[in-house]
Amino acid sequence: MNKYLSLLFLSFMLFAGCREDPYRTHLNRISEDIIMMAPLYYTKDPGLPSPAINKEGRELVMLKLTGDKYTWIDATVENGETFDYKNRLYGKGKQLMADSADFPSLARKGLHSEKELRNTKIITGRSVSQITIDGRPWGSSGVGFMSDDETILSVILADNRCAKSLGLTHPDLARPLFHLWNMSREFEDCNIDTATGEKLQIEAVMYNGKEIFLEVNGSRGWQESIFNDEILGSGHIEISREPDMSELDFLEKRYAYLPADEYQQLKNELFNINTGEMVYFYINRYGFYEGHTEYRVDPLTVALLFGIRTIEDVHRSCGGDLYKYYNTSFTENPY
Repeated sequence: MNKYLSLLFLSFMLFAGCREDPYRTHLNRISEDIIMMAPLYYTKDPGLPSPAINKEGRELVMLKLTGDKYTWIDATVENGETFDYKNRLYGKGKQLMADSADFPSLARKGLHSEKELRNTKIITGRSVSQITIDGRPWGSSGVGFMSDDETILSVILADNRCAKSLGLTHPDLARPLFHLWNMSREFEDCNIDTATGEKLQIEAVMYNGKEIFLEVNGSRGWQESIFNDEILGSGHIEISREPDMSELDFLEKRYAYLPADEYQQLKNELFNINTGEMVYFYINRYGFYEGHTEYRVDPLTVALLFGIRTIEDVHRSCGGDLYKYYNTSFTENPY
């Protein structure tokens, strides 16, 4: 009997382990009677927490519109219809998918096991050496997915440690990016004020008390993925916000020694993201943010820009030197 109970308990724990919540940050629940969804809007800032979830568990973000109007829009991160530029399919794609075959710990917990990374030779059926070759500048793209001195595993290892140091998971960091991506697509279908016929324009996305600015531009054709997957990229996406006074005060005190151009570079790194949509899928699926190229989405920047962590938090998490962190390639491999 005891043996039976032990096996039953073990089975339960294994089952529970496969169903761990990958998020360490959770959204506020908002009452249905105060929600006004686009194209309806509030005539002033309602002062409600954004992002939030409703009673159905749908993830909502608040938009600031022209004319000091505010509205909610559904930006739920989920697996949706196929997203495939080649075949003109524009669903949400597999936003929640993680590569469980190659990275079981990532799929279960939202973070990599370094032991698994040390033993990784193949990702999605491709050798890590070939992925590295294709991912470097002038491999499968001119800019590349990593710098010449980085490998696919050295970048994944460094960013996994960064996420851990922030007390976050890769799904935590992918979610706000997907929120903006989903929001911008959803708003295209409900941007007309039904009462006046006025076309509503987004000024900012309200996120954890911050005003986030977003610009999305398309391009001709698409970028192929370095992994053996369906992920494609076509857009050029700019995400930014202004630092608040406390953040500026911190930077001016801690980094006063930097020359003006290097100080400005650091501010740009902290409060601006220039990337493409394929990185959002890469983060959740592989824990890959791209290496030191112009399309990189740095975990520290995501955490700070979206108000998930403070400037003091990100400063500590990188060892107390943000400028060095942003200007150092990831060359340590897990093997």
